[in-house]
Amino acid sequence: MKRICIIALMAIGVMTAILSAGEPAKLTDEQLKSIRINGSTNKSALSYLENEPMIFTFKVESGSLPLDGYFLSCVRRGDDGKSFNTKVPASETLTVKTSLDRPGFVSVAVKLVDAKDEPVVVKLGGHRRRHIGFYAGTAVKAETLKDCGEPADFDEFWAKQRKRLDAVPFKGLVKEEMVKKVANGTIYAVTIPCVGRPATGYLCVPDGAAAKSLPAEIVFYGYGAYKQPLPGKVNKYKIQLYLNAHGQEMGRDDAYYKEFFKSIRTKKYSYGFNPEENKDPETAFFNGMCLRLMRALEYLKSRPEWDGRSLRASGGSQGGLQTMWAAALDQDVNVAYPSITWCCDLAGMDKAGRIHGPWRIAYTPALDYYDPVFMAKRIKKARVYIRRAGLGDYTCPPSGLAISYNNLATPNKSISWVQGSDHGFIPEKSEVIVWKTGK
Repeated sequence: MKRICIIALMAIGVMTAILSAGEPAKLTDEQLKSIRINGSTNKSALSYLENEPMIFTFKVESGSLPLDGYFLSCVRRGDDGKSFNTKVPASETLTVKTSLDRPGFVSVAVKLVDAKDEPVVVKLGGHRRRHIGFYAGTAVKAETLKDCGEPADFDEFWAKQRKRLDAVPFKGLVKEEMVKKVANGTIYAVTIPCVGRPATGYLCVPDGAAAKSLPAEIVFYGYGAYKQPLPGKVNKYKIQLYLNAHGQEMGRDDAYYKEFFKSIRTKKYSYGFNPEENKDPETAFFNGMCLRLMRALEYLKSRPEWDGRSLRASGGSQGGLQTMWAAALDQDVNVAYPSITWCCDLAGMDKAGRIHGPWRIAYTPALDYYDPVFMAKRIKKARVYIRRAGLGDYTCPPSGLAISYNNLATPNKSISWVQGSDHGFIPEKSEVIVWKTGK
């Protein structure tokens, strides 16, 4: 009851400020780009205990720019199912006091808004936009969070998928077309036979690479229906395959890609989101993505330049999801660099009440076969470096990243938590917390 009264009094104060504020100052995009919201907590963000006070402090950094008519608006959500909003004039410090009564996460998302409560949007060029915000988070005993239980036949399912893949030969059947000669090497468009659509992408090979002389790396991209870009350069120290998630042909015209991406949509759903497809793990869109990934790794290992020892995987968001798949499904992958990994702990909202954002695949038990929290248990040898986990990222919720890290079976792992970061935004000033084990 005491907390409710405090919030109500704050709301009355905010309303008074709104009524007297008038129109906000007119600021250009260049001016808006210089405005920052800085946030901090009274303790290190991942060090809280049950029912311990969590105190968040936010302040706008605007130099000499006027802030009249602007406000700091925040939304508090938590794995306890509780939420509240509050707001203060942007010239003031915003303080949010809360707590959590169980292991889990709290989100306090703060944005700069105008008098109509509309978020201030900064144009970054082209179609890119961002809100001026700071996406803070804290946790109680995140290192103890557990998954919601994996399918009993998880390993049997993947053994079956491997047999499906083995039934499709690829050696001697790969199409390799030279696309561009650049400094240090050559870029090829490759098409590799697979179950269903082929595995496709761009292969970068350094000049003069001797047999068995170089490490190999597979690189994955984030979610999207777009033409895959041609790499701008070749790394002279490794061979790299930039894998396409969908098996689309490389280097085609816009008309081809328009039809291709239309073909992988189903009804009103973008790829991967159709709940009917996701009722069965073999009809889920992710099934083809995994099979193409497994075949691409086989192909990389067949390259004469590969040293036979170092096989790396890297990517962010959807690419982070694929990186976890790669390290789990091919034990020759010995280094993995996932970041802001997508689809971790998909069952967490339904089965454990954990919070998430609006952009989320609806959970079905069939998706458990693709969930990184269960893949993590099969990663026993690879060194895994989770490059970024945003404490305010609810496209890829921090609870899922924590469970993935906790479940990693490898003795060599690390994760970098970034305070104030959502899926795409990384603040200039924030706390960074690193968990690590092993070398």
